Amino acid sequence: MGRFGMTEIIVILVIVLLLFGGKKIPELMKGLGTGIKEFKDASKGEEKQPANSKKEEESK
Repeated sequence: MGRFGMTEIIVILVIVLLLFGGKKIPELMKGLGTGIKEFKDASKGEEKQPANSKKEEESK
């Protein structure tokens, strides 16, 4: 128990393909990539703030 072998990975991929279909998988991967990118940006902190939020803070 622990590491997945090539057979287990292939079985998992086949099950995912059957559940979601070939057309839906690229959409799911795009959403996952976008979510990961947003998480990375948020974890960097407040280094990159939108221009509107900087103006709002200065006016306070």
